[in-house]
Amino acid sequence: MKNLSLIVSRTALAALLAITVSFLSPAQSHAASAAEIDAEVDAAIEQLEAQVPGTRELAKRAAGVLVFPKILKAGFLVGVQGGHGALREHGKTEGYYESVAVSYGLQAGVESFGYALFFMSKEDLDYFHRSQGFELGSAPSLVIADQGFATSLSTTTMKKGILAFFFSEQGLMGGLGVEGTKITRFDPD
Repeated sequence: MKNLSLIVSRTALAALLAITVSFLSPAQSHAASAAEIDAEVDAAIEQLEAQVPGTRELAKRAAGVLVFPKILKAGFLVGVQGGHGALREHGKTEGYYESVAVSYGLQAGVESFGYALFFMSKEDLDYFHRSQGFELGSAPSLVIADQGFATSLSTTTMKKGILAFFFSEQGLMGGLGVEGTKITRFDPD
């Protein structure tokens, strides 16, 4: 009986890892064009502003906003997530980026979500530009914000740091996070 459950567990793990790889491969192998990414970022910004009041005003005050419209995540004990986005400075795209992370622990499922990083000072944005492969979790002053946090922000309470907002969560997987996420610049097709 014990051997049967071990075989079933290993088979389930192998199947879920195969699904994970196939689930993420199209997003990674099909490098979207700049126009496609820009259109997805525009739609994501509209959705974020509708879901999280106050982010429109926050974006006006931020030195830059890095938006990942759709991050795909899948895993069973080991999770993989990734997606493409764009950095906007004063409403204009300044570059295209890829977000990739691997995690491990008690997790199972598949989900998609979007996230936006608001760089509240020029120093924080400059730090991002200088980094060769920006890693969230080691970034200065990263704050994961929820809707309640966004409504309590004012021009005097948030002038420095990096704010992360999640939106458009879909699927079944516990917890959202950006700890250990690596963000690198790329040139779309």
